[in-house]
Formats: sequence, C-alpha cells, structure tokens
Amino acid sequence: MAQRENIGAILVREGLVTDDDLKRARAIQTESGEALTRVLVEESLIDETKLVRVLAGHMGIEFVSLADEKVDPAAAALIPETLSRRYSVIPYGFDDDALLVAMADPSNVLVVDDIRAITGMRVVPRISTRSDIDDAIRRIGRYDDSVSDLADLVSDDDVPEDLSKIEAAVEEAPIIKLVNTLVTRAVNERASDIHVEPGEQDLRVRFRIDGVLHQIMSMPRSISGAVVSRLKIMAELDIAERRVPQDGRVSLRVAGRQIDLRVATLPSIYGEKVVIRILDKDDAILGLPDLGFLPETLDRFELSYRKPYGTILVTGPTGSGKTTTLYSTLNILNEPDVNIITVEDPVEYRLPGVTQVQVNRKAGLLFATVLKSILRSDPDIILVGEVRDGETAKIAIEAVLTGHLVLTTLHTNDASSSVGRLVDMGVEPYLVSSALDSILAQRLARRICDRCKRSKKVSGDLVRQMGFDPDDGPLTIYDSVGCATCSDTGYRGRISINEILLMTEEIQRLAVERRPSDEIKAVAVEQGMKTLRRDGMEKVKRGLTTLEEVLRVVV
Repeated sequence: MAQRENIGAILVREGLVTDDDLKRARAIQTESGEALTRVLVEESLIDETKLVRVLAGHMGIEFVSLADEKVDPAAAALIPETLSRRYSVIPYGFDDDALLVAMADPSNVLVVDDIRAITGMRVVPRISTRSDIDDAIRRIGRYDDSVSDLADLVSDDDVPEDLSKIEAAVEEAPIIKLVNTLVTRAVNERASDIHVEPGEQDLRVRFRIDGVLHQIMSMPRSISGAVVSRLKIMAELDIAERRVPQDGRVSLRVAGRQIDLRVATLPSIYGEKVVIRILDKDDAILGLPDLGFLPETLDRFELSYRKPYGTILVTGPTGSGKTTTLYSTLNILNEPDVNIITVEDPVEYRLPGVTQVQVNRKAGLLFATVLKSILRSDPDIILVGEVRDGETAKIAIEAVLTGHLVLTTLHTNDASSSVGRLVDMGVEPYLVSSALDSILAQRLARRICDRCKRSKKVSGDLVRQMGFDPDDGPLTIYDSVGCATCSDTGYRGRISINEILLMTEEIQRLAVERRPSDEIKAVAVEQGMKTLRRDGMEKVKRGLTTLEEVLRVVV
C-alpha cells in the first residue's frame, strides 16, 4: 500500500499499536516476507477494521464496510470470481457511470487497470477489510448463463418422457456448473439443507439457514428433470426410477472444506423433490460451551457424562441438535484408553478413534441386533443414535446395568416426560429409575447478529412474563435488525436452549411410582433444573437471542 515505510509510524502515532508490538511485527515480517499490515492483523496486534480506517484516512480513499453495505450482484458479476479472490477486490455498486470497487489494496493500479479494461467503466476504488471482501465474495452466488443455457438445451416436452435426452443433458457443462454452484452457495451461506422442488410452472430452490427456509431462486420447469437427474447421479441413485423415494450420499470438497451430502428424493405430482442435507465436517465437532450451554447447565451435564456408567438421554424434536450435542460429548470422552462404539442411522460424521456402525435395514442390521453384538465387543461407552422401540430401550438399559455409559436420543417434548415415555415403551419403571442418570432436553434458537442487533429496555409485566422480578428494574434485551453480514435476517448461527434433569433419589422414587411428568418436573425445578423456557429467557437477557425467537421454539 502507499506510504509503506510510514505505516508503522502512523499506527503508533494513532495509538493503535505500541512500539513493542511494532518491533515484534517487523521481526515476523522479515522472516515471512508478508506485508506489515497483514502480520499485524494475523498476530491479533490490531483490529483489522480500525487499521483499514486509519489507512483510508491517510491515503485519502473512502472506507466502505461491506458488512453494512449491500453488494449489487450485477456489479459483482462484471469481473471474474478468480480475479476477485486473487486480489481481494469486489465491485459492489454503481455511481452514475462509475463502478464502485472495494479493494484490500486500492493502491494496486494494475488491478484497477484490469477491472477498467474488463468492464469498460470508470473505476472508483474504495478501501475495505480483506475479511469483509472475502465474506462478500462468498455471499454472492454466481449462476452466469447456466439456467438459460440449459433451458434451451432441454425442452418441456422432452423432460418427462425421454430419458436419453436427460442423460445427455446432465453431462453438459451448464447443468454441472449450475448444480455445483447451488451446492457451493449453500455451503457458503451456512445452509443445512437444500430443497429442490418441481412445481407446475417452475423449479423452486430453497435453503434452510439457521433452521428457517429461504427461497433462493426459481428456474424454468424445463430443466427440472436434468437438475434432479444430475443430483441423483452424484448420489449414485437410479435416474430411471421416479416412482419410489431413494436415498444416497456423496462426499466432495467445497472451497477447501470436506462436505458430505445426504440426498433424499420424494416423488410428487410435478416430479421428484430432492432434499440435500449438508454435513460440514469442519463444523461437526464443537465444544459444548460453543453450542450455547450456560455454565451452570454445563456443570450439571458434566456430572453425568464423567461417570463410568449410566444412561444419558438427549431429547427434542427432529432438527434440535441432539446428534451434535452427543458428538461434542463423545469428542470430550474420546481418549486412547476408552473404547467407544456407536450405532447410528445413518452415520452423519466420522469420528477418529471411534468405531461407528451404520444400521442396514435391508440386511437385517437394526439397532437392537447391533446393540447385542456391541456388548460382546468390550465397549466402555456406547452411543445409540435413537431409541425407537421397546427392544432397543431394554438392551440399552441392560448395557448400563453391566457397567457401560450409554448416550442416546429420544423424541419427547421435555426432560420430565421422557421417564414416562420409556415406561410406555415397555421398560420396567425400576429399571428406568436405576439406569437413567440424566435427561437433557434441547431446542435450537437463532443467535442474534452481533453486528446489527439493537437494544431496548423492557419493564413491568413483560419482565414478569419472562420469569424475572420486575422490582429489580428494567431489563435490556435486543431486537434483530438485519444487515449484509446476516443476509438481512437479523440472525447469524444458532444457539441451543437446554434443560437437564438429574435422576436424584426423589425423582427415582417418583419414576418407580409412575407419577405424572408434571410432578417430576416440579421436583426437578426445586432441585435446580432450569426449564427450557427459563434457559431461553436467560439467553435473551444475556443478548444471545431475541424474545420472539425463544417464544418461537419453546412453548
């Protein structure tokens, strides 16, 4: 950048770094050959945004925050993505006949000349942080001419009947590029699922981001057969079979990350719907505090998973993060002197050092049959993907009584109702009370975006309804607003809401007596259990999520 020899002095004068930090950075710069500014940021010696703002002022170039500024896709599409990534530049808008370009290094006149030559427009450089530019590049989905090219390639009349034309179409570059772009964009936008849905007039694509579906694009119906067939070929499914549901899996690398896709097809009146579950191995194993556990809840949970034997139940509806919590717990327990075996349907993430078994119904390999074999394989810890029937529940309980730690999931609404659910499945109440150690109920709420959240004061009845004492004064909570960082949703990421019930002697007695879940819950609360609602409200109070979001996921 301009004035390279003066950058250090400028930053020291502005009070952004100390002389000692500057000396340390220069020593690293001498060894690595990297720019001084990059060394300062990578070594966490200076905040990147503050650095760039100061440099912008001294260079006389306007600073732009791409986290707050919407990037115009039409502007971004004017230069190749490879150029954007190589030089950390992105056109983000227009000013009359000029192209506004955010650059990490606006003094690079060669890049400015290249952009001017490619676009034929006058270029107005702006300075922005490298991380903001990289995030903006990832956010912009590039479809180019794939859709229109494919629409010309495959006509409406050909798609339903002519399988040979579909097979030819899916091997063409436009359809491959389109499908790859869909997957890449979904990964970059942190989507957990892609829904490809044929309709009467078009093919709709939706992403599930932070648990909520968002429509991403609509394509001509003429290409639906080719898009669906391309996805089926990737997952090694039968493209000629459209009458029954199919399931498959595919592994690939996206932007340097290893991604697994679980592909499921479902016949509908307008064609096959495809739902793709995205399993990002880089995000598979998080620490329990990163999942959103409050410290006091985490302490109660640790009392259970540190014991040598007992059953830990994680309960909640589909998509409430039960498997992620179990994997994160296993990751803590996974030591060289411990034999961990799992039985899952399907195995979602590969865990190094853990023996993982996948259920295979066609071969007769069910949870119950696998569990019997696992008990002969000298396990210390067993993970059962889900207790679906009485036989599986009984074998899991027997495993606990023979000195094993068993972790499993169950579909119930809260922790206290899980006791009665096991009894209803045919497990004797005295076995439930003696083998169960703890029950963790869980929901997922969207985490409020830290960049754009807006505070407000609440008092009186609303504070009381949240479960807090209004006499303590008003509370500060936050509303979601929306910005470029969170794609105008107001939320970015998710956080778990938990309640953990420990099987104390009193609760064991209630279980043996088959007392209703309300009584069990009341006793558990007296003994220190935070209910799902209370846990959620604590996270609203701490500014982690919004009141509306907690009320959306917790009754």
